[in-house]
Amino acid sequence: MTELVRDLTEEQLLALIFPLLPTGGATVLGPGDDAAVVAAADGRFVVSTDVLVEDRHFRARWSTGYDVGRRAAAQNLADIAAMGARPTALVVSLVVPGATPVEWVTDLARGLADACAPVGAGVVGGDLSGGDALVVAVTVHGDLEGRSPVLRSGARAGELVAYAGVRGCSSAGLALLEADLAGGGAFEAAVAGYLRPDPPLAAGPQAADAGATAMLDVSDGLLRDAARVARASGVRIDLDPGAFAADRDALRPAAEAVAAGAVEKVLDQWVYGGGEDHGLLATFPGDAVLPAGWSVVGRVLDDAPGEVTVGGLAPGVGSGWDHFGA
Repeated sequence: MTELVRDLTEEQLLALIFPLLPTGGATVLGPGDDAAVVAAADGRFVVSTDVLVEDRHFRARWSTGYDVGRRAAAQNLADIAAMGARPTALVVSLVVPGATPVEWVTDLARGLADACAPVGAGVVGGDLSGGDALVVAVTVHGDLEGRSPVLRSGARAGELVAYAGVRGCSSAGLALLEADLAGGGAFEAAVAGYLRPDPPLAAGPQAADAGATAMLDVSDGLLRDAARVARASGVRIDLDPGAFAADRDALRPAAEAVAAGAVEKVLDQWVYGGGEDHGLLATFPGDAVLPAGWSVVGRVLDDAPGEVTVGGLAPGVGSGWDHFGA
């Protein structure tokens, strides 16, 4: 018989979770006391937080506990990388209904651990509560390792716009899941991109070391997030449509499967407006040598501050995800 969360005490559930979580190289004192202690050798620490709510950010019928753990960690780790920092520690708060299988919770812990392992970040504590819906809240800390933080406000006219990571994959995966077309291997990469995004975490500090002047995690769609850089920096960002041809080609079979009569429009929406790929968008001086994994996708211009264009024209698709629909 499946063991449920309500069958255990809080202490018993935590005793199952803690051994699955990574300690992390910066952890001085991990779970077990009222608070953890994490080294901050730089003298500063970078901090960000994010939350996943069942049926808004994930659906249990599609996502395993492992998927949600990977996703929750990835989107937070990407925010730290986007500042040019190395993630060091996460604290995770979990709201879980009593009817949830215990295995779902332990799988969540395994997903968190596997996402943190490549960067050596630890999961050092958090909170556990009962509730009516699954909610996973993560706060992540990072180490700048002597670097200056890379802000959104540093882009200047004449610079390159570059991107690291996948584009449009998560939106394609979501569309395939909603259309019940996720089975089989043909769309495996797209579906995995939605369920378990894999941000290019090392690319953030590498970009900072290479002279990136502005950077952010693309979580709400390329157009919406590029506009955040454009507004903060007082510039226009013009994206080169030719830079996205390979993305469109890779996603075309998925678009043909879910929207046979509107393939080009769907591809535009996925590539330019799709969120949750958690790639990194940055600007670099015009003569910069880009680190491996980064490719030029546009230019920074000094007219029309705050605007984003595609090939010099206004985008023909929606700008991306907004939590309140505006």
